[in-house]
Amino acid sequence: MTAFPPAARARRAALIGVVCAGLTAVLTACGEEPVDPDKGTNGVGRLSAPAIEAKARDAAREAESVRLSGTVVSKGRSYKLDMRLKEDGGTGSVTSKGSTFELLRIDDELFMKAGADFWDNGGQPSGSDEAAGKLEDKYVKVPDDDPVYDQLRGFTDKDVLLDGLLGLHGKLGKGERPKVGGVRTIEVTGGKGTGGTLAVSLLGTPY
Repeated sequence: MTAFPPAARARRAALIGVVCAGLTAVLTACGEEPVDPDKGTNGVGRLSAPAIEAKARDAAREAESVRLSGTVVSKGRSYKLDMRLKEDGGTGSVTSKGSTFELLRIDDELFMKAGADFWDNGGQPSGSDEAAGKLEDKYVKVPDDDPVYDQLRGFTDKDVLLDGLLGLHGKLGKGERPKVGGVRTIEVTGGKGTGGTLAVSLLGTPY
């Protein structure tokens, strides 16, 4: 019997080691299950983009109250809003062109409160001849026949604002999965982001 030379034994040992390492890697990879990004979520992430948007709309409409903070454009003018809204009314502040006023609506009755500088600049509802100093920081009722009533009322209407803000434009698609306030979300984009983006909660109700 002829013994393998040392060099051949070394090469064979190295080859066996490589093969075993390769088999171990393959077996390990085969044994791992793919990570499910929707594990432990409300399952919304598995839906199509239009279905996610629809669920977010329904959840917002069904909420008893919402807080809305951001900027909207109405009749070509930008308004910064910070509103708390319910089905029967709302309250909060509106800022435009450096001037801020507060709105309060109870059912169909609408009230406005602002500083003297606002009233000095002609911000009073039509027909009001009270001095700006007397109106300062007091709620003044906006007549329902005033030209600005419908626009101001819209700022306190939960359904009107949500329909405007949640409406995405363009083809809907799924985006990233960022955390918002520590909550896992999935993005729905309109027109690849040019038509707006919604971040919908992956936990609990899909707000």
